[in-house]
Amino acid sequence: MFYSIALIAYALDNIFGEFEKLKFLKHPIIFMGDYINWFKKKYYEDSILRGGILTVSLIVIVYIITSFLASFDNILFQGFLASFTLASKMLYDSVEDVITSRNLEVKKEKIAMLVSRDTSTMTNSDVNKAAVETYAENLSDGVIAPLFYLLCFGIVGAFIYKAINTLDSMIGYRNEKYENFGKIAAILDDIVNYVPARITAVLIAILFMSKKALTQFYKYGSKHESPNAGLPIASMALSLDLKLGGPTSYFGKIKDKAFFGIGKENIENSDVLKTLSLKYRLDIFIIIVLILGVL
Repeated sequence: MFYSIALIAYALDNIFGEFEKLKFLKHPIIFMGDYINWFKKKYYEDSILRGGILTVSLIVIVYIITSFLASFDNILFQGFLASFTLASKMLYDSVEDVITSRNLEVKKEKIAMLVSRDTSTMTNSDVNKAAVETYAENLSDGVIAPLFYLLCFGIVGAFIYKAINTLDSMIGYRNEKYENFGKIAAILDDIVNYVPARITAVLIAILFMSKKALTQFYKYGSKHESPNAGLPIASMALSLDLKLGGPTSYFGKIKDKAFFGIGKENIENSDVLKTLSLKYRLDIFIIIVLILGVL
């Protein structure tokens, strides 16, 4: 049953994306974000305990709601709900929108919507590098991970994953405000992304038919401060002969990040297009796997 739900969800996501045209429909992730912001406004405190209460409370709320919705034994309904946990089309469209902009200032404005790094002084190569890294990293968070938990635990598992991922994206920062408050959310996010990140890195290497990426993605990806985020990025870099990562500006300070890959450092528009070409191969692979699972 979970394979059927996943197949419907994947098809709906690739056709309709975030259902932007349905103005009356509010995305479930927005509700999660609203709850997180409400809790921070009312109960924020620089403590692990207070952040832990936020994390646990959101997970419990999501579990109760999705368990109730899962009790409706309707594959189409659950497939529709599950599509909200996927972001394949949105990720592709967002990165493509950056690369199709000819004006550098416009490109910087658009990439700023996707990354937390400083964009004001970026060169065209910097923007392209950020676009490639964003697509590779979010392929795990937005596609492979929710699919993985959907197949394992149904819509309950997929939405709980998205709750943890949303928490991490909003409070899982290593800065003065969130170092303690977001610690539990960040640890949970590392745990739930451990397997999907490695699956994503392997899939990138296989679909680009890169032996180098398959055998060396961990060597480079493990240099990232995150135990997961660097692996898909390194696999993409090695598959396309690029050198990603390196010193990057965040909130006015240069962060001395490791390099991922051993290829060229000047990232061109064509390299981003090659990155995006992965989607079609991945779509075919996922759909075949899901159909076989249904059969």
